[in-house]
Amino acid sequence: MKSIQAPNAVVMIRPHHFCPNPQTAADNSFQSVDQTRSAQEIAIRARDEVTAAANMLEAAGVKVHVFDDFSENETPDSVFPNNWFSTHAGGHIALYPMYSPNRRRERRSDVIDMLKSQYRVQDVIDYSGLEYDGLFLEGTGAMVLDHIDRVAYTARSNRANPVALERFCTHFNFEPMAFHSTDMHGRPVYHTNVIMCIATEFALVALDMIPDALRRDEMVHRLQQTGREVIALTEAQINEFAGNALELNTKAPEHSTRILAMSARAAASLLPEQRAIIEKSAQILPIAIPTIELAGGSVRCMLAGIHLSPRN
Repeated sequence: MKSIQAPNAVVMIRPHHFCPNPQTAADNSFQSVDQTRSAQEIAIRARDEVTAAANMLEAAGVKVHVFDDFSENETPDSVFPNNWFSTHAGGHIALYPMYSPNRRRERRSDVIDMLKSQYRVQDVIDYSGLEYDGLFLEGTGAMVLDHIDRVAYTARSNRANPVALERFCTHFNFEPMAFHSTDMHGRPVYHTNVIMCIATEFALVALDMIPDALRRDEMVHRLQQTGREVIALTEAQINEFAGNALELNTKAPEHSTRILAMSARAAASLLPEQRAIIEKSAQILPIAIPTIELAGGSVRCMLAGIHLSPRN
């Protein structure tokens, strides 16, 4: 059975000059450096990882729209398009204000034009002008959206401004649920989608990284009210990107109705009991992207889900 929580199609960006973004390193503790390979080797490998990931998703029955980034605008993080736009049932698109100046150059009209031509789009709501006021909201990185219960779960950070969040939620009919989340060193988590994934019948959440017990319990209650099983992830699993996953509807008859796309590294960190809960409703699709994960994001960050109705 298809789910409104899980998109049927995604947009991916294939980078040709990938590198971990120096402008985001200060507040993204998930970024790392590989000194064993040259910059060119890293860029080529990242490009190939995107190609392989897109092929795996297509083989699983997911429609994938791949755009190439030849980096004319010097956009090292372009492989993560879910931060600059999102799509919503009813024909709506949102464009977001980005924290790092070089990430603002990732927005591209050809992606929006493709969506308009192949899907039914009523309007594009552009919040990017908030960048000039120092207000940022990095899309479905900053927010993890429950499309069933209409809740926007948002870890507070410099990439998730409360004013921008309130504007989005008012326009798109979501209830904001903001919360603090920190790692073991007390540093704020930069994006909600590295610690939380909401699927149709389960949710992956790093409960121990939410210090406010009342807020944590409220989040669990809200998720359980929708009939979901809440799977608690440890910080060690979060560091393996186990929270950075996306449930997708598929068309391929050899797969279950839905898959959970996550990195091979993330899938390997799951405990058998966690995997059993997931596999009751979704087949895990592990995708190897070790080079891209150097940039501090994983599979979910690479996938901009399309919640629009296709044209005939």
